[in-house]
Amino acid sequence: MESPELITQAIASNVRAQRAHRGLTLDALAARSGVSRGMLVQVEQGRTNPSVSTLTRIASALGVTVARLVEVSDVPTVRVVGASDVVTFQQGDVEAKLLIGADMPMILELWDWRLAPGEHHDGDAHPPGTREMLTVLDGELTLTVYGKSHVVGKDAAVMFTADRPHRYANEGEEELRFVMVVAEPREAHDQ
Repeated sequence: MESPELITQAIASNVRAQRAHRGLTLDALAARSGVSRGMLVQVEQGRTNPSVSTLTRIASALGVTVARLVEVSDVPTVRVVGASDVVTFQQGDVEAKLLIGADMPMILELWDWRLAPGEHHDGDAHPPGTREMLTVLDGELTLTVYGKSHVVGKDAAVMFTADRPHRYANEGEEELRFVMVVAEPREAHDQ
């Protein structure tokens, strides 16, 4: 398993490289992403462990996946990600594991989420055309999109347009676990 320090340094290096490749200043990336310039400086210097929401906003502004930002090494043609290489984000009793991701020809991410009873995660709006598909492995998910809640039970699946704020909540009494795929059109970043 990669150490948190190694992942933090990989994020710092990858954000700097992606920003430089696009010819963006810190101020321009801050304006595009909605992440403050100060936070971007901390991320690029490896002085902070950014949240999933912060990484998502930075990745979206750069036109890459969160997986690309947390990559410790280059992506080969065939990539097997072992359990020890999965990147885990922990925020209280909410755990999100980015299992694997790709950014060509479209942006794809595969996530494994766990939420303790009473917990929730608020997802930011993704670029237009982004879809999320998920299946509940344990517990019951209350998914709220555009102010309307939908209950998704164990072994059920759901797909929704994720270009608006959304919330994953565990309103049940047992742990919620779901696997999610985020599919984002490449052209959303090329405009």
